Amino acid sequence: MAKGRVHKVAVLAFHGVVPFDLTTPCEVFGRARVRAGQRPYEVLVCGQSRRIRTDAFDMHVKHGLRDLVKADTVIVPGMSDVTKPVPRSIIDALIAANAAGARIASICSGAFVLAATGLLDGLSATTHWLAAPMLAARYPQINVNPNVLFVDNGRILTSAGAAAGLDLCLHLIRTDHGAAVAADAARLSVMPLERAGGQAQFIVYQPPESSTGLQQLLEWIERRLDRVLTLESMAEQAKVSIRTLTRRFQEQLGVSPLQWVLQTRVRRAQHALETTDLSIERVAATAGFSSSTSLREHFARVVGTSPRAYRNTFRKRA
Repeated sequence: MAKGRVHKVAVLAFHGVVPFDLTTPCEVFGRARVRAGQRPYEVLVCGQSRRIRTDAFDMHVKHGLRDLVKADTVIVPGMSDVTKPVPRSIIDALIAANAAGARIASICSGAFVLAATGLLDGLSATTHWLAAPMLAARYPQINVNPNVLFVDNGRILTSAGAAAGLDLCLHLIRTDHGAAVAADAARLSVMPLERAGGQAQFIVYQPPESSTGLQQLLEWIERRLDRVLTLESMAEQAKVSIRTLTRRFQEQLGVSPLQWVLQTRVRRAQHALETTDLSIERVAATAGFSSSTSLREHFARVVGTSPRAYRNTFRKRA
């Protein structure tokens, strides 16, 4: 960024936009200050029309899609219904902004809007963990990673759900003006100074989906997580060969049987850390880990933080 020049941040507004995602960049970039209190960013909200409808309210915006091409950074918020087609006018405006040299970043399900332009083709991207399988299925040319807070490809960035948009905006400020300016913006936003982009999204524990053909086997595994589970024992329970079992897991769940067992053990540990006062050692045992050390290693790999830090953050208190 040229020294002393105000950086224009254009936040895209469209019918069905998620209000939280839209206001996040407005607040974070609007709070950034450099030397002598100077504001380094000018934030514009640019709509597909001057009146934008959301699920909760309508709003009037001052700028149109043509202003995107004048922006240094374009933020694409999430859409409340990802099954709806992205209007051609929005696709064309984002492609034009990219051609003009703008940095473009999506928040949460805004990745679906960005994906529709083709600008994510061949790149890594993320979105809310719940929507990641749909994004990957709809756009197989994108390498979808549901286990990170944000992905920075240089001029194209994506972030995960909701609060990860805050992390993304702070990352952009840190990239533009350094850690001190980003830290000040974080304090004003009452946010942690930094959560690394590679930190995993915090995923809600859920039982096996009833829609999968592996339902009975998954329930059987769930009841035996605290025991030794092998490929042989799972294949015998499913009455198929190990090869067939592995193929079905890959086709229906996207992971190997042992990977699914490991992830499910981590999810059970998450649930226990949130809802009980069990010691870390006891949590490890009930989730099927051989030791607390094993729990910490696998928990850090899947969730991106330690069991103790996770409990401190998500423990349900009266």
